[in-house]
Amino acid sequence: MTHSKPTGKPLTMRVREALDAVAEPARAPAMQTYMKSAMPYLGVASVPRRGALKPVFAGIDWPDSAAWQADVLALWRGATHREERYAAIDLTAVKTARRFQQIDALPLYEEMIVTGAWWDYVDEIAGHRLWTLLQNDRAAMRETMLAWSTDTDMWKRRSSILCQLPAKRETDLDLLYACIEPSIGSAEFFLRKAIGWALRQYAWTDPNEVARYVAANEDRLSGLSKREALKNSGKRSGG
Repeated sequence: MTHSKPTGKPLTMRVREALDAVAEPARAPAMQTYMKSAMPYLGVASVPRRGALKPVFAGIDWPDSAAWQADVLALWRGATHREERYAAIDLTAVKTARRFQQIDALPLYEEMIVTGAWWDYVDEIAGHRLWTLLQNDRAAMRETMLAWSTDTDMWKRRSSILCQLPAKRETDLDLLYACIEPSIGSAEFFLRKAIGWALRQYAWTDPNEVARYVAANEDRLSGLSKREALKNSGKRSGG
């Protein structure tokens, strides 16, 4: 059930109509090829997508987290084009959903991460929504991210590594390093890249600590992870 200004149309239908109105079908094949997506595109870039969805999401509210999650999942599960899944992620970020960013929203994000299984979905959720959950319920999220760091699902592992991207001085280094550890020797590109990215982000705050960590793990980190990690420090490690 959608709880918003009454229009007589379900939210999913209003989202589709809004996206269709700004779609550029000629762009869709290239977008699909670039993202290596099995799901087709409508041909809507991010800026026009957000502009089109703004009036659709304006004034929308929910009585509780369950109602909000139901709307998000209706968009996510019912998507026929990739932009509809982007819209579902956008819906998790509206102001009226801020109060729902608690640990009980984690299964929603877990489903989106596991079924989305690609960086365009996963990184937005991991780098923003999971960080908010970590801020709001640190103990429970910390335990869960440690569990995700050893999960058989590669995208959950990546998410655990990336969940503190915006943290800056609030970064829990013990958690970051603990989430990196199970994947530090992985040959998987997306895990190697995530390790480097997470370290590079923290290097904006403390480049010396990142340089120390890279040096201490010189023989275990991949060349890709080391290069990414040290981009902000002006120092590079071999490999």
